[in-house]
Amino acid sequence: MRERDGGSVTITNLSSKAVKAFLDYAYTGETQITDDNVEMFFQLSSFLQWLWGLALLGSTWAALTTGALGLELPSPCREVLWPLPAYLLVSAGYYALGTVGYCVATFHDCEDAARELQSQVQEACADLARRGMRF
Repeated sequence: MRERDGGSVTITNLSSKAVKAFLDYAYTGETQITDDNVEMFFQLSSFLQWLWGLALLGSTWAALTTGALGLELPSPCREVLWPLPAYLLVSAGYYALGTVGYCVATFHDCEDAARELQSQVQEACADLARRGMRF
């Protein structure tokens, strides 16, 4: 089997020592944390916490909706439980959209930079006008 890129894999934003420490841990279950790889392990642990939480929520939802626990939920609870992942996904999307909208609305303008940019635009327009371009 041949890889599309000639069999090479490129991992960016990580030092070779950090990648080696992660692979050593993946294969042996042991690693040594150093200054070079500590940030990577923090990022990895955060990712694994999110993954674990999603797996826990997903398995709880699946167990409740399929009746694997032997619990007989009332019909109104089941009607709310089935589309719950879609509700949560849409809610997360609204939260992300609201966060981006808030950040855009409260973005601080750089008035000095705006004045400098306007003067550069006027200077460029004057230079182009001298060269015969009409606006």
